[in-house]
Amino acid sequence: MLSVISYPVFAISILIGLVLSISLFPVGWFEFRPEWLGLLVFYWTFRAPAQFGILWAWGLGLLLDVLESAPLGVNGLAMALIAFLVLTVHQRLRMFPIIQQCLMVFLLLGINQMLVHFIKQVLGSGDSGFSYLWPALSSALLWPIICVVLDGLNRKLG
Repeated sequence: MLSVISYPVFAISILIGLVLSISLFPVGWFEFRPEWLGLLVFYWTFRAPAQFGILWAWGLGLLLDVLESAPLGVNGLAMALIAFLVLTVHQRLRMFPIIQQCLMVFLLLGINQMLVHFIKQVLGSGDSGFSYLWPALSSALLWPIICVVLDGLNRKLG
């Protein structure tokens, strides 16, 4: 769809995603906070696979590890996995209607959340249960809005 990306839109969206990833959220709603950086990694890998790939995603994940004080490499591995999975299906994903794209966002970000949860469990700092999947669901619900906003900005400035 988009062959040329606007690098200012890319940089600003990643910066906003990083800020939202570490921003305060109401206590009762914290577990529902979307996976902002994962959503943006999904978007940019999906829209511009030639410019944004696994190495960018891994670097952004490492930056998120530093910002969240998480064990170094946990989010890096998870973001690289998202980019890899999106790169493997992005041609088919382009033909999907927005509802199926939302399901793919839920599936891939759910795999991301499961991987992070598993690593945290191994390190002894994770919670039990399936509440770690709420961010994947809220991210999937935000996918149409993210697409419309970033596609519009990219078209105007790209």
